[in-house]
Amino acid sequence: MSAMERLATGLRSDVCGALRASDAQRRVRLAGWIHRRRDHGSLVFIDLRDRFGIVQVVVDAATAPEAHASLAEARIEWVIAVEGIVTPRRPGTENEKVATGAIEVSADSVRILSRAKTPPFYINEPDAPIDESVRLKHRYLDLRREPLRDRLLLRSALVQSIREVHHDHGFVEVETPILIKSTPEGARDFIVPSRLQPGSVYALPQSPQQMKQLLMVAGFDRYFQIARCFRDEDLRGDRQPEFTQLDLEMSFVDEASVRSFVEQMVIEVTQRTRPDRPIQQIPFPVFTYDEVLERFGSDKPDLRYAMELIDLGAALPASTGFKVFDDARAGDGRIRAIRVPGKGGVARSEIDELTERAKRYGASGLVWIALQPDGQVRSPIAKFLSPEAIEAIWTSTGGTQTAPEGDLILVVAGERVLSAEVLGRLRVEIALESNMADSEALAFCWVHRFPMYQWDAETGRWDATHNPFSAPVPEHVGLLATSSGDLSRRSKEDPAGGALAQQYDVVLNGWELGGGSVRIHDRDLLERSFALMGHALDDARAKFGALLDAFEYGAPPHGGIAIGVERWAALLANQTNIREVMAFPKTQSGSDLMLEAPSQPDPKQWSDLGLAVSPRPGTPRP
Repeated sequence: MSAMERLATGLRSDVCGALRASDAQRRVRLAGWIHRRRDHGSLVFIDLRDRFGIVQVVVDAATAPEAHASLAEARIEWVIAVEGIVTPRRPGTENEKVATGAIEVSADSVRILSRAKTPPFYINEPDAPIDESVRLKHRYLDLRREPLRDRLLLRSALVQSIREVHHDHGFVEVETPILIKSTPEGARDFIVPSRLQPGSVYALPQSPQQMKQLLMVAGFDRYFQIARCFRDEDLRGDRQPEFTQLDLEMSFVDEASVRSFVEQMVIEVTQRTRPDRPIQQIPFPVFTYDEVLERFGSDKPDLRYAMELIDLGAALPASTGFKVFDDARAGDGRIRAIRVPGKGGVARSEIDELTERAKRYGASGLVWIALQPDGQVRSPIAKFLSPEAIEAIWTSTGGTQTAPEGDLILVVAGERVLSAEVLGRLRVEIALESNMADSEALAFCWVHRFPMYQWDAETGRWDATHNPFSAPVPEHVGLLATSSGDLSRRSKEDPAGGALAQQYDVVLNGWELGGGSVRIHDRDLLERSFALMGHALDDARAKFGALLDAFEYGAPPHGGIAIGVERWAALLANQTNIREVMAFPKTQSGSDLMLEAPSQPDPKQWSDLGLAVSPRPGTPRP
């Protein structure tokens, strides 16, 4: 059976977007929505649309009077069924903008299947500006529009490719529960009260982390899942309260073997889904966490453009004469710079705006030095620096006095991490605003060797940088083994604080596409790691008892990764917000405008659960 035969139904023999010149003189049945209508008296032209495309339908009153009369009232978005003959268009009337532009269907039968109100926005104008709240309120109409439709089809192709590649490599697809036990994994859980066990709750999974590790203990060796996940956290362009991730785990692996498979899989899936988008570098560049912080000021670097961070410390004399620089060095801080090409003639208002951004990001200020097109140096600190110091800054940032457009150097002085992160954010924003990135390139990279823990001064404990199940690099296992398990002796000086983890992120065009690790598979070591993070032994057993117990029955070395499907699809579709590749997303406040959720439950639902709700102090009752 052909692909077209599989799509045929009682109302249609073909789909609108599949007809070509080779179908001429064939009788067809079509069904779809009226995309456009052009009435020329005895001739009515309809652009008929379905999910597969658009075809022009012509109804002539002279040859098909009943069909012509049926269209008298029909308007855009009415659903109709037509029957007729595929005919070539007259020379000169072909439409090269659509795949069916060489033909049209001369209809002799038209049936109205469904009438439609006038839509709140134009569906046949894909570039029309529409308020996002209106789009979300009428998402079923927004999904009819070509851009969003095509992005959803791309996402479908992406998921299909993911499944095919994993099955080809011996993975088993397993669905894990949605109602699970609440455990801390970084964000707040969404909880679901139990009716059968009053006072108890389930949690919706932030990830299938424990389940997939238990599948490794169970011997499934290679697992994957297109998993729905839920996190009660603040929303932004790459976050939604519910999302989908590719979740996978492998047994008898080390970090290199996990990353090797994931890279091969990502390349194959990406090339199947978007063969027209070039991958910038294969194999993917690999950076340590410290390296990307030093070079890009971010642990998710965008490699589509240069402007790397430069440490000016070695280039500048011991005393520069500029107090901000000298104070930073005296306090073990850093003096970092980025060079912006072609911006030597920047207006003062732009500099002021960049300075305000730097201050919002935590810097005390922003120093700038501009080389004018005529070779003159312009900077508010020029009078404080010797000519030798200025020359050192220019040469250490890779500049020459012959830059034709003139370049701009931005400098931040301060604490090591802060100075890097501030310049890292400015680097990204300037590149985006100046269109420095190749919009078609896909620049993947790996970042690994993250610190295993980070000290939380407020709680007086170490927290996992990624998740509490990650294993230390082999040479740092001893740091955990010698760490005190006594909670009363936790301190910032604990030797385990210097451990690096076998954690790795795959990054694409400045977004964290996914993150994973090789896991701790030894119960004693995992309990010691929990203790370091402030979990009493009984508390750890209450939260993670199933996993801890399972490790006593022979756990293989294992590791995996989770990759955001929406992020992957958005980047492949050149979108900056994952809402644009989701069928029914939430707003920035977590609301569903179409279904009006969340909403107040029926009082009986609270009663069935044995619950009552007390509003927070100061919160008005709905």
